[in-house]
Amino acid sequence: MKLLSFIVDSRASFGAVKDNGVVDLGARMAGCTTLRQLLEAGRVAEAAKLVASAAPDHALDKVSFAPVIPDPGKIICVGLNYRDHVAETGRIVTEKPALFVRFPCSQVGHLQPIVKPKVSDDFDYEGELALVIGKQGRHIPANRALDHIAGYSCYNEGSVRDWQRHTSQFLSGKTFAESGSFGPWLVTADEIPDPSKLTLQTRLNGTVVQDTTTDLLITAIPGLIAYISTICPLVPGDVIVTGTPGGVGAKRTPPLWMRPGDTVEVEISGIGTLRNKIIAEPE
Repeated sequence: MKLLSFIVDSRASFGAVKDNGVVDLGARMAGCTTLRQLLEAGRVAEAAKLVASAAPDHALDKVSFAPVIPDPGKIICVGLNYRDHVAETGRIVTEKPALFVRFPCSQVGHLQPIVKPKVSDDFDYEGELALVIGKQGRHIPANRALDHIAGYSCYNEGSVRDWQRHTSQFLSGKTFAESGSFGPWLVTADEIPDPSKLTLQTRLNGTVVQDTTTDLLITAIPGLIAYISTICPLVPGDVIVTGTPGGVGAKRTPPLWMRPGDTVEVEISGIGTLRNKIIAEPE
């Protein structure tokens, strides 16, 4: 099942994709007005039964996509988690995953404009697989980690490289307002039983700039969940962005930056394609 957050007629809601339309679950399920609330309540199976018997309420092209989880408690990103990306940065593979955070205001939905900050021209793409937690846990063992995942989506972890290099900490270049995107929807975990068997491709203006398979993650998804849940509890609606492969614009000669007017796409097999235009930050 494909679950999405959206806006229609100035009303925020969430629903499921069916027959090129959207079943409006926010309007149909009492007590749940957001996708995060649906996950918190453990009502995904109930939603699936409702979708199976319902007709779409809206055409898919009549809704505005929001980030899959507009209001996550945590967005935890993983740096340097593909060996080719580690190599192109000149760094070394670390024993434990490198973690940083993004804030909810830093992300937009599918087909919404990504904003290039006016303070920098060094605006880079990072196509990544994101997962959303569906079941709370702490100290989750790796062999049970997949049981805690609600589903998977695409993420473009837009990075402002010169600000990222201001200090040894990444955050300042990683969470500019509306600089990244998350979507188009959440594909529930029952449709992706093994997230290590996916392909990921990033395209800038139709040209492939990143191309990988998720079995090449240095720390695989079960290990990430085990490690992060040792630090803090993971709760429904939390987002983990698993890392980008090699091919980033900063490490090309000459560098390849995202510019206003560009179109960037992140496509992951079994999920779909996240597509966004780049616009300039208003003066």
